[in-house]
Amino acid sequence: MTALLLALAVALSVFGAFHGIRLYRADVKLPTDLALALEVGATRTTAVGSLVDRIGIRWAPLVLRAMGTARVARKRRQIDMAGNPAGLTIDRYAARRAVYGILGAAGAFSMLVNGQLVAALLMVAFGLFWIEVGLWSAIRVRRDHIERTLPDFLDVLAVVVSAGLGFRQALDRVAGKYEGPWADEIRITLQQMDMGVSRRQAFDELRRRNDSEQVAQFVTALQQGEELGSPIVDTLIAIAEDMRRTDAQNARRRAARAVPKATFAVTMFMLPGTLILLVCGFVYGANVDFGALFGGG
Repeated sequence: MTALLLALAVALSVFGAFHGIRLYRADVKLPTDLALALEVGATRTTAVGSLVDRIGIRWAPLVLRAMGTARVARKRRQIDMAGNPAGLTIDRYAARRAVYGILGAAGAFSMLVNGQLVAALLMVAFGLFWIEVGLWSAIRVRRDHIERTLPDFLDVLAVVVSAGLGFRQALDRVAGKYEGPWADEIRITLQQMDMGVSRRQAFDELRRRNDSEQVAQFVTALQQGEELGSPIVDTLIAIAEDMRRTDAQNARRRAARAVPKATFAVTMFMLPGTLILLVCGFVYGANVDFGALFGGG
């Protein structure tokens, strides 16, 4: 029975390899965003990512239909919040989800045939969550980078506006001096405004694309200041000060949470380990004969 299962697994692997090569060499019509990402190559994605996208794009529509409209919309928003890392789009997400799912299922089946239950569970987790882990990590890293950059950006913007430049021109000027996700977000917002989108709607879209309390605070305060007619310079300075105050409070909270964790680690691991080393050292230095001590010959 085992030999039959192994032969079946080998046959399926060979068939999958030939089918994958045939799909890779076939003339597949790619979505526009995926074709652009593959065309520019390593500037947007890795060689492995490009290969996975080409193999899995045939199953991307099936994955999107299985996800449903609501889940696709939530996933598209997560991709936006991650900043489309390495040119990731919803089509490329679906393609990678299909490929990783197939690899995970095939690997889990092979491990189960060999009786390796833990390895099979790991392969299932790989198929289900590998791309999700990368997406969650990209969202967190991008959010942290934006929140570190935003207060200094607002300070510089306030100085430029106070020098007499208009708010729209000042945004463009300051964003050109910065690099990173926040500068990219400002450029996207300015492009939307150039295309005829109102400033309020453009900044609402900026808030929607970013999972950050500070970005939401910036947009809300900016819109409220515009409605109330308060000077934009004073609004920008006040927002920057509030953000720095919030950062300081969050740092104190993280430090307060870190103290019990450090105490637990010292009490449960470092202190017992140190005591064991000391006792062993004393016993070894005293040349205690445990055989005679416990009645041995």
